[in-house]
Amino acid sequence: MHVTIRVIGIGPGDPRQITLQAIEAMADVDAFLALDKGTSKGGLLDARRNILDRHAPHGYSLIEIGDPPRDRNPADYDAEVRRWHAARAEVIAGVIGEHVPDAGIAAFLVWGDPALYDSTLRIVDDLAARDDLEVAVEVIPGVTSASALTAAHRIVANRVGEPIHITTGRRLADTPPGAHTNQIVMLDADLAFRHTADADDHIWWGAYLGTADEILISGRVGDVTDEIVRARAEARERIGWIMDIYLIRKG
Repeated sequence: MHVTIRVIGIGPGDPRQITLQAIEAMADVDAFLALDKGTSKGGLLDARRNILDRHAPHGYSLIEIGDPPRDRNPADYDAEVRRWHAARAEVIAGVIGEHVPDAGIAAFLVWGDPALYDSTLRIVDDLAARDDLEVAVEVIPGVTSASALTAAHRIVANRVGEPIHITTGRRLADTPPGAHTNQIVMLDADLAFRHTADADDHIWWGAYLGTADEILISGRVGDVTDEIVRARAEARERIGWIMDIYLIRKG
């Protein structure tokens, strides 16, 4: 079976931030595929539907795929992620075989940009390695949550001539010397800056960027940390999930 898989960046949530290239890429898709992360992430699926309702042709097909379970605290993190990606690829291959015709097109709508801390392209690589599929891959870039964050706060990500380091909460404590001047931190469920930043550092934090639920907080770390912790906990309780990001800068 031959199939084209399009990995379409859709930005951080605002349907107006979809590029013309992304809209054109939606026009002839046979099936949009979405991994269902459970009821607590239902708002993410609703946001995808909102984007498709506005930009995809009438009568589009959106297939929800049950996401295989994952150990969130494994002894070997890299090995567990590889196992999880392989399990995802196996399930997705079955759905493609059932819902996409030979020589058809399947598409994933990826939050932000497919190249920045997203696993979809790795899963597509696993699909392309299968003997029963001949896969052509197309990637459409999207607005990143990092650019949405700096735009929402009306700031430049770095001071003149300074570097920018993009990392995750899990790796924040491992930032090498010289790279900690301006750090954009993603996937940080524990707000790791509380253990690595100085009180005089400055933080720009945002959640649900580009949506009606957007929250923005900025200021000196020593002044706004408790406010961020409270706002994040309240929003997660109220909405059921959270997507946030922050820039932290040495004082």
